Amino acid sequence: MAYFLGVDTGGTYTDAVILDEAANAILGKAKALTSRHDLAVGIGQAVDRALAASGVAPHEVALVSLSTTLATNALVEGQGGRVALVAIGFDEEDLARAGLAEALKGDPVIRLEGGHSHAGIEAAALDLARLEAEVAALGPGVMGFAVAARFATRNPAHEVAAREAIRRATGRAVTCSHELSAQLNGPKRALTAVLNARLIGMIDRLVAACERHLAVVGIQAPLMVVRGDGALIGAAMVRERPIETILSGPAASIVGARWLTGARDALVSDIGGTTTDVAILKDGLPEIDPQGARVGGFRTMVEAVAMRTTGLGGDSEVHLVSQGLTGALRLGPRRLLPVSLLAVEHGAMVHEALDRWLTGSAPGEHDGRFVVPMAADQGGLGARDQALLARITRPMPLAAALTSRVEVAALDRLVARGLVMIAGVTPSDASHVLGGLSDWDQAAAEKALRLMALRRNGAGERIAAGPEALARRIVDQVTAQTADCLLEAAFAEDPRFADTDAAALAKHPLLSAGLDGHRGILALSARLALPVIGLGASAPYYYGAVGDRLGCEMILPEHAGVANAIGAVAGQVSQRVTGLVTSPAQGRFVAHLSAGPKAFGARDEALNAMETALREEAEARARAAGAVDLRVVASRDIREAGIEGQVLFIEATVTVTASGRPRVAHTASEAAVAARGHGR
Repeated sequence: MAYFLGVDTGGTYTDAVILDEAANAILGKAKALTSRHDLAVGIGQAVDRALAASGVAPHEVALVSLSTTLATNALVEGQGGRVALVAIGFDEEDLARAGLAEALKGDPVIRLEGGHSHAGIEAAALDLARLEAEVAALGPGVMGFAVAARFATRNPAHEVAAREAIRRATGRAVTCSHELSAQLNGPKRALTAVLNARLIGMIDRLVAACERHLAVVGIQAPLMVVRGDGALIGAAMVRERPIETILSGPAASIVGARWLTGARDALVSDIGGTTTDVAILKDGLPEIDPQGARVGGFRTMVEAVAMRTTGLGGDSEVHLVSQGLTGALRLGPRRLLPVSLLAVEHGAMVHEALDRWLTGSAPGEHDGRFVVPMAADQGGLGARDQALLARITRPMPLAAALTSRVEVAALDRLVARGLVMIAGVTPSDASHVLGGLSDWDQAAAEKALRLMALRRNGAGERIAAGPEALARRIVDQVTAQTADCLLEAAFAEDPRFADTDAAALAKHPLLSAGLDGHRGILALSARLALPVIGLGASAPYYYGAVGDRLGCEMILPEHAGVANAIGAVAGQVSQRVTGLVTSPAQGRFVAHLSAGPKAFGARDEALNAMETALREEAEARARAAGAVDLRVVASRDIREAGIEGQVLFIEATVTVTASGRPRVAHTASEAAVAARGHGR
């Protein structure tokens, strides 16, 4: 009998479940607050409680699998370490494409001559001496480097040489774009490499925290991590390729939704602390996004489930929209620490500040907000940012940390780096005021909303009559924005609306009238035709109203709050690699291998060589990712054209996928049997 441990680390909660693999049953589950200062604390609490609830001993756990939304959240919120991009063979126009400039956020770029042609021939020599000098000067101020060379997927030699030079000069982590994708589109590969480099420190801390606690309690099982396409990879591999964990949590939630409900066709909507993730199940399987995962406004080259991720969650920032006389509310995309949660550990400070602000004649600009220091690498900070951070030694009212208005920009930079968090009013606080949630400090939530309700709209009137009225408006806004997320996904996936703006259709007044069941000169009606599976700890509280609004069946499974952790141990290990064969001249066929291009005199020779190399690579990567009992599938997409009665070979893409079940540790009884067998 094998017992599996699934762990999901989200922005607010860390979940753990114990799954009996043979009986396909959940034996125990638990939640703990995600401890940003030391992730091992929250992981440890959740794991220990799940083990205690299940009655399973640590040595009986045969597999541990981890899913996380930390990488997704970081990209949605614009967080991550400072990195440098080494761009080889690209010009300024290239660096402005694919959202690369926005992703860099002012981080340094080293632009060098070099790269290769589309045929894999060196375009210009690479100046390694200049590269080493420039990266050595940058080394102390960045967390890592991303390297992208022109046509590196046709010949990766310059990326490989640059990586070795950077490691010699700095010792920092280096991400090469050709290792993340075999596709063309250099700027998009560069973007993916930059985001990967930015996430390395965060994911390394997460994996290390999990490994640390497993060692403490005596769990010796292999540690796997869920990729963005729902497949599993080994912890060592994910440390080098953390970008593959974007949409890890959402992918795990889809696997969990299928396991929990058995549904074959449905929308899956998972609300967490920071994001709402929506995907579609078709015939029991999620769709894979052919254009690459899109998160936080960036379209990457990471293979992942087709998922729409929106910055809307239980801990989303509540904005007061001042335009117009009545004003309005908007939620997200930034996550705040709920005031009610901050008050659990720092109640005296929080209540004293709220009471003082409530006695004032009108709320000040920063009243109701607090700032909390977080554990993260401080490398590369400017003098102003360092001075501000030095004052934030403990949670405190935001106004107490700022000495002037110019420091607001410095505070925003510290938030983006994950060095501090802002605490303020969130939907979670509103839910505490209305009684939907009761986990944290309800009195602090009530005071925080009472204070916000005193603010004025464009007509000079208070935005709400009191905390309950404001809380109801906030929860109604969660319903409205969640419905928009689901409608956008529906329009995007419905073939009838393939070439339309899904976001605009979701907010169209005719659709709104149809959902309202308008009856006038026109009679309009609209509803969502598929059921919705609502996941997340707060889904039972928020999603009933969403189902009513959309006129659809809302499925809220018993274990909806830990679906991600369930999905983490219900997946398979899979590695897919692709390669290209081109024909630069008649009778010459080039296989663009990872070791460099190799020419052949016949088409099939080149295709067979490419497939053989990819099989070896896919099998090696699958085993390194922790797979056993491998199944290998190869396919060829050959593009040819007919010219004057002859068939002309253009190019071919060869794809090889190696998949298998995750390697598990022997249970104590199996180990004893094995030992007796060896004794014979």
